[in-house]
Formats: sequence, C-alpha cells, structure tokens
Amino acid sequence: MVISKVVYTGHLRTIATHLGSNSEIVTDAPKDNNGKGEAFSPTDLVATATASCMLTVMGIAANTHNIEMTGTEVEVTKIMASNPRRISEIHCRVLIKNSNLSDKEKSILEHTALTCPVIMSLSAEINKEITFSYA
Repeated sequence: MVISKVVYTGHLRTIATHLGSNSEIVTDAPKDNNGKGEAFSPTDLVATATASCMLTVMGIAANTHNIEMTGTEVEVTKIMASNPRRISEIHCRVLIKNSNLSDKEKSILEHTALTCPVIMSLSAEINKEITFSYA
C-alpha cells in the first residue's frame, strides 16, 4: 500500500505528502551538507520519528493501563558520522510529566518506549541513548 508521495522541488528540498490525509512534510538538506537548513532534514526525521514512535506506543500502553502521561515530551539529539555519512547516535531525553507513577507504571512506559517499532527497526550500529525523568 502506497502511503506517501515525495517530490523533489529543487534546491535540495522535498515535499512529502501523506496520501491518506494530504498532510505535508518539507525537508531540506542541512547546512553542513550543502543545504539551507530551513526545515527538517531526512535524517532529522529519522531521529524525530524515534521520539514520535516512543510517545505513540507509550500512549497506547498508558490508555491500556490507565496511566496519565499527557504533556510528556522528548528532546531529541542526532549525531552524524562521516565515511559514510550516516546517523551514528540518537539521544532521546524523555520527560514524563507525572511524578505520581508507581515503579510498575514507570516500567511499563519505559519498556514500551524502548521497544517501539522505530527503535526496533534502526540499525544496531546506531547508538541509541534513551533517558527517562519524571516531573
């Protein structure tokens, strides 16, 4: 099933359209790779998808176990390597804005995040540093 169409618009920019909703994502090459850096780069999207996936499956688990996690956020850092140019590290700092969770609830959310489909799909060569804090 085709999920998106991606068009190169010139000047190292693409527009991806989700065919089910017509929502769009613009990408730009980063400044350190001949681009303008005016939008997410494709590798930024990979790192950001990691955080989005973690939050999505955590939300599913939270709904199943009646855990409040609204407002939870993830700060994402991506580190690039060269020769070949690739993502070498993704760091995600997860801040769960509920300080009243039991150890079991924390364990459910953390395990769910660490086994999300995107993380499980990334190369083992990519260092994934995921930390959790509660506020």
